[in-house]
Amino acid sequence: MSRDPIFDTIEEILSILIGEIEEHLTHVPRNRKYPIKEAIAMDQSLRERLRIRSSVLDEVNRFLLDSDNSVINAVLRVVEKYGTPEEINAKARRAQQLPHLLGRLRQQNSPYVKDLEWLMAERDRGAFISIADFRRNVLGDRVEDMTFDERHAVTLEISALQYFPWLIVEAKRAIEHQEVMPARYIRVRKMKEQEADQGEVLAIAAAVQIIGSTYVETLDTKGTDGSNVHLGGPDTITGYFGGVGQPNEHALKWIDEFLYYYTEYGIREVLNINPGTVLLGYILHKIGIDMEFKISVFMGNDNPYAVLWTLMNARLFSRENRSTPLVGFNLSNSVNSQTLKLSGEVRRMLDFEDQVRIEHHITETWKSIVRQPYNRRDELLEVASHVPNISAKHEGGDPEIEATRKHPSDILDYFRDKEDILSSGDMPHLELNYLDKHAAVNSTARALTEKGLVFVAAWNLHARD
Repeated sequence: MSRDPIFDTIEEILSILIGEIEEHLTHVPRNRKYPIKEAIAMDQSLRERLRIRSSVLDEVNRFLLDSDNSVINAVLRVVEKYGTPEEINAKARRAQQLPHLLGRLRQQNSPYVKDLEWLMAERDRGAFISIADFRRNVLGDRVEDMTFDERHAVTLEISALQYFPWLIVEAKRAIEHQEVMPARYIRVRKMKEQEADQGEVLAIAAAVQIIGSTYVETLDTKGTDGSNVHLGGPDTITGYFGGVGQPNEHALKWIDEFLYYYTEYGIREVLNINPGTVLLGYILHKIGIDMEFKISVFMGNDNPYAVLWTLMNARLFSRENRSTPLVGFNLSNSVNSQTLKLSGEVRRMLDFEDQVRIEHHITETWKSIVRQPYNRRDELLEVASHVPNISAKHEGGDPEIEATRKHPSDILDYFRDKEDILSSGDMPHLELNYLDKHAAVNSTARALTEKGLVFVAAWNLHARD
């Protein structure tokens, strides 16, 4: 069997990363430690030890294709509940169609139909600011002398869009203040709760098609669902350090839940927080199911070797057309600009530059996740011209705004029931938190524009003329 080219690429990446270690971690310059020829020979000798034998790939294939493999058989049994991959994709395509979504909402007499009709009308009349006009508002006459590099466009991202009405409030604000709407939305609301809430799952799926954006849902099968029976509240907080994701059979429940929402509502992209379910996502895609996922910041990928591990598996399980279900990769909040650049290099060498977006937090919720003030906008401006296909994720408002709020944003609010939020009177506070994130998105758009950098906003709303 001929050697798979992926092995050569992986070895080349490892060589670069090893060189990076040598350059940044040793305090003894090479030419002082060894003569240059000896150093090169030693480097090559060490690198040669990294060579992956083709026989190893044969062993992996034998494992995956073994009809007695109970681990893989369990996955295939879950898939079979929903049909063949072709049947599953056909159901999802029908469920995703905008007329179908609107029809289901009308059958439910959902109040969100009127909002969606308004959104379509405002889009069609050109109510939202164009990119050219946004740039002119920021730069004035200087815009005539600016050259914008479309190759390094930064996707504007917001999290979390918990409730559909917030999107409409955000759109009205964008029209009034000549602001841009994000091109990517992350959602963390409980799936079963929103499914029962006036057709919200359908309304969100319709809205993102109307405005031109991508979105991500978070399945209920996750660490906060009680899957780890030994963990509770703050009294067991250190237990979470060992991982909470999807223990035992919950990994299979996660793909079962995905296939339900994929076939019923056409939800194609979901959040992924566990190495096991990342692998299961690769497997589903490999066998023909057109699913997508993004890796959450909670997975803690904080160095280029973690990135290599994830992308190496993405390449090994890619389809014949080299596609992967991994479309977004949220690195840890702790990564610096050098790690972002190296991660971008690993991604490029594995030929995922156009497929896998690196998602970087610019702001975070004021409470319960990072020390404040947290604002990485300057770092984004530093790397945006070097790392293509990156998104600027806004999980909180700008720190100077958050500090003034009676109820600043809190990551723990994502996990509260809607009934609790309403009864406590906190819904207006949470909506304001979301609008603060929208304001932060526009601060980033303006900062990028000032530097002659390009951003991607909701493409059906903001003409790029």
